[in-house]
Amino acid sequence: MTDTILVTGGAGYIGAHACKALKAAGFTPVTYDNLSTGWQDAVKFGPFEQGDLLDRARLDEVFAKHKPAAVMHFAALSQVGESMQDPGRYWRENVMGALNLIEATVAADCRHFVFSSTCATYGDKDEVTLTEDTPQEPINAYGGSKLAIEGILRDFSARHDLEAVIFRYFNVAGADPEAEVGEFHQPETHLIPLMLDAIDGKRPALTIYGTDYATPDGTCIRDYVHVMDLVDAHVLGLTWLRQGKGGQVFNLGTGSGFSVREVVEASRSVTNREVPMTEGARRPGDCTKLVSGSARAAEDLGWSPKRSTLSEMIADAWRWHQGPGFTR
Repeated sequence: MTDTILVTGGAGYIGAHACKALKAAGFTPVTYDNLSTGWQDAVKFGPFEQGDLLDRARLDEVFAKHKPAAVMHFAALSQVGESMQDPGRYWRENVMGALNLIEATVAADCRHFVFSSTCATYGDKDEVTLTEDTPQEPINAYGGSKLAIEGILRDFSARHDLEAVIFRYFNVAGADPEAEVGEFHQPETHLIPLMLDAIDGKRPALTIYGTDYATPDGTCIRDYVHVMDLVDAHVLGLTWLRQGKGGQVFNLGTGSGFSVREVVEASRSVTNREVPMTEGARRPGDCTKLVSGSARAAEDLGWSPKRSTLSEMIADAWRWHQGPGFTR
């Protein structure tokens, strides 16, 4: 009998890819998702339980039914701009939801927890390669809510027999190379799918938000990690916990960044199509440059981003983009 892993947000972009990776590694992923942003069509690799993180009774019911050996927590609101406009929603749903989940995890005597955090907890650190020891000074409610959850996990780990691996990363891109699952949001806010929509005529143009940043071409720079590389790290983090190595924080990045214009240029080579573009104002809460070092993940977990080149991320996303997609 294989061990069960409870995957919150398993119907979403990263969570669905994590479920595929978990199944390939011999686990049974159980998706827990309220489908507010996820897609039931993405639940292909294990059982599905619909529920909200704010519903403690439902969480207790799912823990009792499936008796998971560990939790992977992806479910969260994640739009920076929205978090600036409605911070209360992010503190309520992200932080209170996570607290409910962590309390339910401890109550069910489940002791291993893998948390999807973000480099947004570091804030705007220009010209710095972020490490796990970089001071955390988030500049938006999304990053603030994730930092708060990290604090909750530390407090519970100190008081209870709970061990947590925390992964901090920023821009996740690409799709399952076999195109079983991919990236699709409503509304869409991520650069590469927005760009592919513009190329494909599904939207009039790609809007570049801010062209006056202190970067070589004036557009934001981000460290892009292929979603399959990212979820491979989560499986390695789960193995780390199961081997009794204790809680730890890992950054996940490539150590190099690409500007918005560089991503657009790479898409021309991959798709052989032009990208219709317009220029807009900066978005509140956006940082100039975020590049994440991952030496600790390489040394301790043996992780390396094998697919995280712009051409491969865009090619895999383009393959998924041209398929049937998801429906609710």
